[in-house]
Amino acid sequence: MDLKELKKKKISAISLGCDKNRVDLEKMLYNLKEFGFEVTFEVEKADIVIINTCAFIQPAIEEAISAIIDMENAKQFGIEKIVVTGCFVERAGKDYLKNLMPNIDAIVNIKDNDTIVDVIASLYGVSVNYKCANGRLLTNQPHFAYLKIADGCDNGCAYCTIPRIRGRYKSVPMEELVDEAKKLVQSGVKELILVAQDSTRYGVDLYGEYKLVELIRELSKIKNLHWIRLHYAYVEMMTDELLDEIYNNPKVCKYIDVPFQHIDDKILKEMNRRSGEDDIRNFVKKVKSKYPEISIRSTFIVGLPGEGRKEFKKLLEFLKEARLDNVGFFPFYREEKTKAYYLKKQVSGFTKKRRLKKAQKIQNQIMTANNINLIGTDVEIIVDFFDPDEQYYVCRSSKNSPDVDFFVLLSAESNVKTGEFYKARLTNYFDGFFTGEVI
Repeated sequence: MDLKELKKKKISAISLGCDKNRVDLEKMLYNLKEFGFEVTFEVEKADIVIINTCAFIQPAIEEAISAIIDMENAKQFGIEKIVVTGCFVERAGKDYLKNLMPNIDAIVNIKDNDTIVDVIASLYGVSVNYKCANGRLLTNQPHFAYLKIADGCDNGCAYCTIPRIRGRYKSVPMEELVDEAKKLVQSGVKELILVAQDSTRYGVDLYGEYKLVELIRELSKIKNLHWIRLHYAYVEMMTDELLDEIYNNPKVCKYIDVPFQHIDDKILKEMNRRSGEDDIRNFVKKVKSKYPEISIRSTFIVGLPGEGRKEFKKLLEFLKEARLDNVGFFPFYREEKTKAYYLKKQVSGFTKKRRLKKAQKIQNQIMTANNINLIGTDVEIIVDFFDPDEQYYVCRSSKNSPDVDFFVLLSAESNVKTGEFYKARLTNYFDGFFTGEVI
């Protein structure tokens, strides 16, 4: 096969896991398109499929294996090559994957993502020596993008596999982030969502001090960038300076994603978390009193070894007291080679499911009460997409992040365009979504 024939190949991708993983894939797809491949988002039309895997917890591993098997089966219908990269490769190892799934054509370590063009070309016997360029081919709606400001993690939470998969915390130089952000905005992006395993530690490894506030200020200078959103902040790093910046900067969404994970000191210590009960309670109290417009999203893990009725009841009471705006719950997964894997007093699967259901029920009641109080208020929204089946526009306010929070629905008769901002009045609230009308 010659170079001209190679470039006729169509490439598609399956992205699994977190939005940090999505960014890695978008950079690969950009370079594949720059080289000359046609990139299609319809997998069934592709010759080559890249599966960008997650392996954070057991369900993610199962999802990755299932996706690979599906593509192996699709080979009889036209798929020629399967390329696997991402966290599953790092956690399982190349040899394990080759033995488990011999029909995979190429397995790429995360550190070698920049060689993706050469890897695929080599599958067809072509040598290209492609030089990787900086760019992104977005895989979500074109008006928002995730900006990965760091990779890896140094926090060492007892249940977490990320440090073993992704390595030590490594910030992306500020000038590179600003340049990437400018290119994204020039391409039509209006909302940037800053992501890292711990966004609040940004810069300490590069500059010897925390630089998140400075990064936010530099990004705020970009013309036509409307919203900046912060994901995955940590309580102990939420300084008054950072909170003031979020609260006073008109481009920063009044929204923070802070994973508390629990409220009981004994469980937090077993988790190897750096914040205790008093730290979390004082943080929530400070935000609600001094920065009332800031919406708090958090996550909690139920069923960590040693969590008894007393500790779980304390978590439920905290939910009722804190009345957080958005919360996600996860059962504890016993992951090999983590500290929590070896803890005694493991909680049964049945108990974890029961506790998870109970915590979700209480938080849903809280969220419903919080949101009913917002009926009749006016908010700025962005239109994400139109649902042709249900005949409505799906929108978000600045206090809603894509895919994880509740949303605002506008009727098909609304005079709006996807990717544009409008002022809307919230008219009603149902299970997980508002209805609204443009003012």
